[in-house]
Amino acid sequence: MLTVLAFGMVIAFMALIMMKRLSPLVALILVPIAFGLLAGFSTELGEMMLAGIRNLAPTGVMLMFAILYFAIMIDAGLFEPFVKRILDLVHGDPLKIIVGSAVLALVVSLDGDGSTTYMITTAAMLPLYRRMGMRLLNLACVVMLAGGVMNILPWGGPTARAVSALNLEMNDVFVPMIPAMACGAVWVLFVAYRLGLRERARLAVEGVPAPDDELPPVLEEELANPDFHEDTEHRRPDRLIVNAILTAVLLVGLVTAAMPLPALFMLGFAIAMMLNYPSIDEQKSLLSRHAGNVLAVVGLIFAAGVFTGILSGTKMVDAMANSVVGAVPEALGPYLAVVTAVLSVPFTFFISNDAFYFGILPILAEAGKAFGITAAEMARASLMGQPVHLLSPLVPSTYLLVGLVGVDFDDHQRYTMKWALMSVVVLITVGLLTAIIPLVGTAAP
Repeated sequence: MLTVLAFGMVIAFMALIMMKRLSPLVALILVPIAFGLLAGFSTELGEMMLAGIRNLAPTGVMLMFAILYFAIMIDAGLFEPFVKRILDLVHGDPLKIIVGSAVLALVVSLDGDGSTTYMITTAAMLPLYRRMGMRLLNLACVVMLAGGVMNILPWGGPTARAVSALNLEMNDVFVPMIPAMACGAVWVLFVAYRLGLRERARLAVEGVPAPDDELPPVLEEELANPDFHEDTEHRRPDRLIVNAILTAVLLVGLVTAAMPLPALFMLGFAIAMMLNYPSIDEQKSLLSRHAGNVLAVVGLIFAAGVFTGILSGTKMVDAMANSVVGAVPEALGPYLAVVTAVLSVPFTFFISNDAFYFGILPILAEAGKAFGITAAEMARASLMGQPVHLLSPLVPSTYLLVGLVGVDFDDHQRYTMKWALMSVVVLITVGLLTAIIPLVGTAAP
């Protein structure tokens, strides 16, 4: 009975959010409570919910201050000289323009927000594509590939969901993945280089349009984002070097695990705030500008605590795991980490990240334990499909990208899919070579 209710809860949760009957935030709270009551738990539910929230509190804190920290750096203009330098270097050469688009997207993606990356990159690079007569699908392709790799950052979303769903430490999941991410970034640059060579050859045959004296006003009005191009009120160019040093120290601390990530980003945020916006009014203004992004992410994490707390407290997750273990062929069980990495491609494409990480991953992780595969290894495996996930029609920011660039969604999907799939292959291959996901589990069921 408990197994039936457990799978019913997961199916109901996924169906409600995929059909947009409930938002993920609401569904994560109401669905587990409803099924917990059906399972006969009533007075115990409150303590289960609190236990789940307590387990996820460090992750929520880390995400809140990481988002705020990078918001400060974007507002202060830390990446602005880098953007201008790229524009100076790439102007006039299709190959350099496409590679520069990829580099810019990789750097801006450090803030973990896909929409911000799309707006900044397209506002900076689209005029060059228009003037040169270049294929706009190339811009959409490399920007999305960069986002697919950088989406694995702790504050990007999927990693936080995986960590939250399995009650893990962020350092244990993310830090070992840095080499795979680095190789993924190199792969994105290689794809950009290949596309650039192809575009250079095409324009050499067809002829390059002469640059206009100035861009048509419609481009600036409809495609450039004034918040990033004309907002100089919050820029702090005199503190560029200090901000760069602070960010470098923060990233070194992240890699070396000098402090727990929540403490690291809390400290970095406080220092960055005092350096760039020391007055109380400036600090209030910054918090108001970015409160929406923070609330959307952190609220989801704490709501996930309710879901995972009830799933664990009622032993539903154990019941589901036992049934999954029984259904997995004995010969396939030891390879469950690789199977999860492969399954993350269709799962995160056809269903939302919330449904996959909170509904399916806990079941796979419990099943993996029977084969000697740790929860952290399963969490890393589950992140490998993110480059393809961003091509899903369920991802709202993808519509923003194709709208800004001015291409059809289905054209973009067809053009980018093969490169995204190859990005997944690169991540899985490097993951296996660096042993962050095991090819074979260490125990038999």
